[in-house]
Amino acid sequence: MLTGDATRVLILVAIFASIFLMSQVALRIGLAGRAHAGAVNKRLKLIAKGQKREEILGALRKHDPIGNPVNIGLLSKPINNFRRDLMMAAVPFGFAQISLGMVVLFAALMLVVTTMAVSYGYSLTLGVIQIILAFAAAGAIGLPMLVVSFLAQRRRKVMQEQFPVALDIFVRALRSGHPVSSAIDLLTQEMNDPIGTEFGLISDEISYGADLHEALEDMAERWDLDDIRMFVVSLSVQNETGGNLAEILEALSKVIRERATLYLKVRALSSEGRMTGWLLTALPVIAFLILFTSNPKFYLDVSTDPIFYIGFPLMVAWFFVGVFWIKNMVNLKV
Repeated sequence: MLTGDATRVLILVAIFASIFLMSQVALRIGLAGRAHAGAVNKRLKLIAKGQKREEILGALRKHDPIGNPVNIGLLSKPINNFRRDLMMAAVPFGFAQISLGMVVLFAALMLVVTTMAVSYGYSLTLGVIQIILAFAAAGAIGLPMLVVSFLAQRRRKVMQEQFPVALDIFVRALRSGHPVSSAIDLLTQEMNDPIGTEFGLISDEISYGADLHEALEDMAERWDLDDIRMFVVSLSVQNETGGNLAEILEALSKVIRERATLYLKVRALSSEGRMTGWLLTALPVIAFLILFTSNPKFYLDVSTDPIFYIGFPLMVAWFFVGVFWIKNMVNLKV
């Protein structure tokens, strides 16, 4: 049987390995977003390597929560939201692979912490089992989800900043005599990721017979961006009533830029609340992992108390309630 020091070393090694792997994924995503050698976005790089467009479309849409939503009751919304975050973060692994990795890491942490608790002389009471489950869930599920959510929101912000520029290119293409489909194809050649690849996928879908407005609406829903929704509405209205599409979109570009200015002012005024929300969400999870790893007896000594059996689950439940309310309080709509 492993000694207490040996199991603690194994836990530290497991946490170090998981953080190292996540940092490598984050570094790969960041470098891929900034690379400009050979092509300006990921889709063009895959085309340059000789891959077929059907394969590219399937690979880049593997996290799509719109095209293939999960429907398993109450878990449907959080699972689809996590798939949306994986799509926005451009994680190179599929949802099934990520889920399998979480399950394996969860089981490994459960095994290691259980061995450590037994080696310290603690019996597997209800309180000890609760602590083990909480630690394994925080390390194998909570921490990866926080990292993916951070990467997704950062990339979504880039997408939001790129869209007015893409709209200006689209307007200039229309004024040069290009049709709408050709203007979209021009965006795929000129824009970096993530918006260049997204419009490239729309161009591929149109080539395979998809409706332009439905493809754009799906993109707006995938990224949950009101700017793209307004763009789709403008195209729909112009298609039904006529008019100069270039002038309509130029006016829309001005509105989006003014809205972005107001949005940045609101974010500046609400930055303290948003930072508080991030800290109150991430800090308890990280603090619990660090404290339990460095001093497991801090929790295990009190886990045998009958009050702990009720108090600890209530504390976890209140944590999730607090996260829910904080998210709604700082999620300001402009």
